[in-house]
Amino acid sequence: MTPLAYPVVLSIVVTTFLTCAWQILWFLWLKPRKVERFLRQQGLNGTPYSLLFRDFREMARMIKQARPITPFSNDIAPFAFPFVHHNMEKYGKLFFTWIGPRPVLNIMDSDMLKEIFSRIYEFEKPRLKALGDVFLYGLLNIEGEKWATHRKIMDPAFHLEKLKLVVTATCSSCEEMMRTWEEQSVGGEVDVWPHLERMSSDVISRAVLGSSYEQDKRIFVLQKKLMRLAIKASQFAWIPGSSFLPTTLRKRMSKIDCELKSLLKDMVIAREKALKEGGAEEEDLLGSILKSNRKEIEKSGQQNGMSVEDVVEECKFFYLSGQDTTTLFLTWTMILLSKYKNWQERAREEVLQVFGDKKPDFEGLSRLKMVSMILNEVIRLYGTVPLTLRTVYETTKLGHIQIPAGVQLYVPLLLIHRDQDRWGDDANEFNPERFSVGASTATKNELAFLPFGYGPRTCIARNYVLLEAKAVLAMVLQNFSMELSPSYKHAPTPLISLKPQYGAPLVLTRIKPNLPFRT
Repeated sequence: MTPLAYPVVLSIVVTTFLTCAWQILWFLWLKPRKVERFLRQQGLNGTPYSLLFRDFREMARMIKQARPITPFSNDIAPFAFPFVHHNMEKYGKLFFTWIGPRPVLNIMDSDMLKEIFSRIYEFEKPRLKALGDVFLYGLLNIEGEKWATHRKIMDPAFHLEKLKLVVTATCSSCEEMMRTWEEQSVGGEVDVWPHLERMSSDVISRAVLGSSYEQDKRIFVLQKKLMRLAIKASQFAWIPGSSFLPTTLRKRMSKIDCELKSLLKDMVIAREKALKEGGAEEEDLLGSILKSNRKEIEKSGQQNGMSVEDVVEECKFFYLSGQDTTTLFLTWTMILLSKYKNWQERAREEVLQVFGDKKPDFEGLSRLKMVSMILNEVIRLYGTVPLTLRTVYETTKLGHIQIPAGVQLYVPLLLIHRDQDRWGDDANEFNPERFSVGASTATKNELAFLPFGYGPRTCIARNYVLLEAKAVLAMVLQNFSMELSPSYKHAPTPLISLKPQYGAPLVLTRIKPNLPFRT
């Protein structure tokens, strides 16, 4: 290198260093402080930004210090959401905190919620690059025209009348589960959570894909591994550039995801081939979606349909939501009915009046008013999706405030469902009677009950989940009485979904044990 080249090289190095240093300074300090001033100027309160990510550390500390709720109480917010609950008491319902350098705005105001859930192209799901397509997929996370296309094609398969197969599949799977309870229970005690998970998986295989749990077991194993790894990865999702780091965790997630997609792709291609060759058009959900997709392509062209890869992503979504959401919904239902025995007896009386000793059927499930009231109250207090997030990618007005680009909106459904201004002084009490005239009139506030979301992006599988839950609960009540085991610890923990941290051990007593299953 000639002497004249040294100043040029030094200049490039210094310029590069200063540019990188400025970008880091802007991202980690100047930009967050600018956004904080902007929010405070509009009258918003919240935690002060800290370069050392104080909020993140405080949140981790509070979660670590949380202990099981003793005695049993449905006032679970201080345990499940200690950081948010603490700041809400300090700043009110509208406040901001920080996840790393990203501001998070807590939203509970009904007018604001209506805007968020209605203006779906302005308030989008977060684009978490650290998880990417490996875990967030399908209708759960896609946006824009692609979401609209998928929703249009899939909607017909989830109409209530199309879901009769779900009831048949549920009864068969539940019957197998209850036999296992009798065979494996020790002193009548059973941790029902893993059993319900196995049963829900079997229902998915039967109703969605026309197969069985044993045939699809590898898919469920991979899905569970992927979820565990995703929970770990989500702790670092806020770190800039984390999605580009070839970490061992990310490599494992990618490897599992590739195998999962391969298994599902083979399944989808085989089903499409059977449909094209004029084979029996099965009435499971996958068959219905493929037929709907084929009609849309014939009508509007290939560009307006779903590709094989798109269908695979939606199948991944079925497995995730069907296995996790329904399992936990049923788990919390059995826990609460074990705690509140009077409601258990009232529900059993109704089930026996409608079905007697017979299997539940599609028409009869619609007449279970008491069971519907109970399920609504369970999902209000212990909704499996305790929060939802939206992100603003351009400066946007929401209600009376301007929200800068990059701010994340935090909608704490668990707290909204316990808000005394919406539900009254007994908001933390288990009282299914509040739903005696239906969910729409349980409270005067339209945006008070949001277990399946609101607006255009309301959960497409709502009818599926409620049908399966009704059928399972009816069969269990026909055959078993339930009470909490002395070993049960009440610790609802929001690990993506709301889970019982120490399992769900219940004491199950067979009703008229000398009789065969009355199904």
